[in-house]
Amino acid sequence: MFLHLSPFDWTLVACYLAALVVLGIKSKRTSASAADFIVTGRSLTLPGFVAALVSTWYGGILGVGEYSYMYGLSNWFVFGVPYYVFAGIFAVFLARRVHGTRVLTIPQQLRHAYGPKASFLGSVLVLCISSPAPYALMQGVLLQAVTGWPLALCVLLGAGLSLLLLSAGGFSSLVRLDMLQFILMFVGFAVLLAFLIPAHGLLGFFSDHLPPVMLHPSGGHSLQYLLVWFFIAMWTLVSPQFHQFTLSAATPRVAQKGILWSIGFWCVFDAMTTAAGLYARVLLPGLDQPAMAFPALAQQALPSVAKGIFFLGMLATIMSTTDGLTFISAATVGKDILLPLRKQKDDGSLTAMTRIGLLVTTTIAVAGALLLPSVVSLWYVIGTLFIPGLLLPLLTSYTRRWAISPAATVLAMSAGVGASAVSFLVGTLWPNNGAVVYPFGIEPMYAGLATSVLVYIPNWTKSARQAL
Repeated sequence: MFLHLSPFDWTLVACYLAALVVLGIKSKRTSASAADFIVTGRSLTLPGFVAALVSTWYGGILGVGEYSYMYGLSNWFVFGVPYYVFAGIFAVFLARRVHGTRVLTIPQQLRHAYGPKASFLGSVLVLCISSPAPYALMQGVLLQAVTGWPLALCVLLGAGLSLLLLSAGGFSSLVRLDMLQFILMFVGFAVLLAFLIPAHGLLGFFSDHLPPVMLHPSGGHSLQYLLVWFFIAMWTLVSPQFHQFTLSAATPRVAQKGILWSIGFWCVFDAMTTAAGLYARVLLPGLDQPAMAFPALAQQALPSVAKGIFFLGMLATIMSTTDGLTFISAATVGKDILLPLRKQKDDGSLTAMTRIGLLVTTTIAVAGALLLPSVVSLWYVIGTLFIPGLLLPLLTSYTRRWAISPAATVLAMSAGVGASAVSFLVGTLWPNNGAVVYPFGIEPMYAGLATSVLVYIPNWTKSARQAL
């Protein structure tokens, strides 16, 4: 165990779990309408929007601890700045368009723009992109760090709790839970820094005890490496979380302001987590498992109760994302896969199908977490394979000016995913001297995006000529 909790700490954990159950039950609505269950009646106000988006989009806390421990300040410029940029682009250029569609899911938007085939393929891609498997794994790893129980049991317990809470009230449950978890994630790291800063200092302490490369924005990486993360951050533009919360906002203005406020909160939280990672590097040199940097630092620096609060902060950060992605995936399974297959359209059936989707999504997440027990690997595979197939079709669906024909859209989606998958499999199955080498030295994601663009451009030109 990396983090030993006292009886007082466990009491805090029990209170937190009880609060989650109460909030989940309290969120249960008497109405069974689709808009109620999936987008909380499109009534999300600014505080709820910000709390939900901030906490749901920031789940990789153990990965952040690992990266900041190994590469220092670069954490902010790799996992922070690129996402601020694309979140800002979404707020300025997409939020009003997305909100104005009045759809419930991304595949439904693709159906409106490009027909049922693009919608079905899009639903598969959204299901893959929004898989909660990486966060179910992190949740299990964190529980294992304080209990010492087998990882499989910890993953099952965490995923089961999310399933129970979301089944009660749907998206309304998610927002209420996120508001509590938003508070805890900031309070947890504020408590940690409140003990570390007075004891050791801040900027002077880091400059005195860390090599200069740890305080450089690049962290010793090349410019090409940093640019790769800007491409990966395009995930934001097709993020099911961003679309779901925007569709749930009471007004387009709430969505725009909410995203911009969220960027500010992410910036503050990144500063807190990066500082914690730097403290861990100085105080715990030679840590065998850098992914456990934050739990190990808390074990050394915090007394009882403070340790429990910090553990809850980490747990809330991960759980909020697990819950959010579980629900979005479930809505995709229910509305865009099961309902069309059953040829049902009424609200009661949709709510029931979404609840079945919760069970399906949770099962897939647990299986993925146990079969590929590496958060970084899960992130890489998901982003590399599926973003290229969804990026252009979804962005162009919001304006007819850039749209292409339904058949060409399905081809662009299939080609993007196919090129990424082929490149990934070739590099993985036929390594060079034990090292993964992709065809022509090109990352699979680049190959997929390029292929999608090559299909898109001539078809868009053809569509533009026909419009004239």
